[in-house]
Amino acid sequence: MGHIEKILETKELTISMGPQHPATHGVLRLVLDLDGETVVKCTPYVGYLHRGVEKLGENRTYTAALPLTDRLDYISSMANNVGYVVAVEKLFGIEAPERAKYIRTIVAEMTRISSHIIWIATHALDIGAMTVFLYSFREREWLLDLFEMLCGARLTVSYPRIGGVRNDISQEFLDSLYKFAEEFPEKIKEYETLIDQNRIWLKRTKGIGVISAEEAINWGLTGATLRGSGVPYDVRKYAPYDAYDRVEFDVPIGKNGDVYDRYRCRMQEMRQSNRIIKQCIEKMPKGPVLADNAPDLVMPPEGKGMVIGEMSLDHAFIRITEKPVTSPEGEIYVATEVPKGELGFYFVSDGTGKPYRMRVRAPSFVHASVLPRLCEGSLVADVIANIGTIDIVLGECDR
Repeated sequence: MGHIEKILETKELTISMGPQHPATHGVLRLVLDLDGETVVKCTPYVGYLHRGVEKLGENRTYTAALPLTDRLDYISSMANNVGYVVAVEKLFGIEAPERAKYIRTIVAEMTRISSHIIWIATHALDIGAMTVFLYSFREREWLLDLFEMLCGARLTVSYPRIGGVRNDISQEFLDSLYKFAEEFPEKIKEYETLIDQNRIWLKRTKGIGVISAEEAINWGLTGATLRGSGVPYDVRKYAPYDAYDRVEFDVPIGKNGDVYDRYRCRMQEMRQSNRIIKQCIEKMPKGPVLADNAPDLVMPPEGKGMVIGEMSLDHAFIRITEKPVTSPEGEIYVATEVPKGELGFYFVSDGTGKPYRMRVRAPSFVHASVLPRLCEGSLVADVIANIGTIDIVLGECDR
C-alpha cells in the first residue's frame, strides 16, 4: 500500500507556458510552479515583442509618429490612432471639425466590435469551442472590408489625423455600415446560442478568475476586465471625447468578477458599440474633416517645429503654408477608452515639433500583471481561461 501511495503522490513541477504557446495570445511567457494540477505560483514575463515605440516616437514629429500607434494593439489600430490624435490635439489646442469627430467615433466603435470579435473567437477556441470562431469571423471580414473601403488598409490603418481624419467618408461606406449595424445584433445572438448556456462553457468560466471590485481597482484594471467586477468606469462616459457626449449608450457591468461576467460585459459592449454607430450615422453633420490649423505630414527642417497644412475635402493632398508651429511647453496625459481598457498617452513637450518624452499607458501591460492573482490556487486549465478573459495583445504590452 505504501508503495502505491508513493507512486501516486504529487510532485512540485516548474513549467514554462509560452512564449510559443498558441493560447498566450502573443509572445507571453508564464512560468508556473505546479503542485500536481494546481498552480502554486505564476510569474508572467513580457518583452519578447519589444519594438521601442515610445523612443521612436520621441525621434519623430507628432504627426510622423502616428503610424507607430497602429502597431501597439495591432487589432485595434483605429482606436489607438484616435487615442493618439485626441491627446496631441489637446496638447496643441487644436479642435477637430464636428464631422471628423463623428467619423472618428464611428471607426473607434467599429474597431471595438472587431476587437471583441477576435477576443470571443480566440477565447472560446482556447477553451474548446471552435464553432463560434468560424461564425464570428464572417462579421469581422465585413468590418475589415469597410476599413479597406474607407482608407485602403485593413489592419494597420493610420486613418485619423491630428485635427481630423485623412479623407471624408462616402455614402456607399455609410450605407454598407448601416446595413451591418442593422444585421449585427442577430449575429451576436448566434454566438450566444452556441456558448452562453453551454454546460462546458459555464463550467470553464463560472467562478473562475474571480476578482473583487476593490482588488480590480487596486490592480489598475480598466475596460471590461474592470467592469466585470461591477465597477462602471468608462472613459467615454467620465471624460468624453469626439462625439461620445452626443450619443446615448450604456456601460455593461458584471456582479461576480469572474471569467463569465467579463464575457457577458464584452458581448453587451458589442451591442452598445453597434448602437453608437447607428446614432452617429443618423446624426452625421456636414462640413470639413480636417482643421485649418492641423499639422502637416512632412518632416520640417531641423529646429523649425511642425508645419501647418491644409487638406482639400475631396482627396488627401496637402498644401503647405509658410507658417511653422511649435508645441507649447509642458506635460499632458490624455486617456481614451479602447477595446481593452484605458489607453493613455503622456507627453512632455519642450516646445519643439517632437515630444521630449512619450509614454504609453497600455491596458494589456497592466492586465498581464494581474495574472498571478487570477491563476494562483487554480488549475492549469484555468490559466488558459484567465489569459483569454483579460484580453491582452503583447504588441501594446511590450511597446
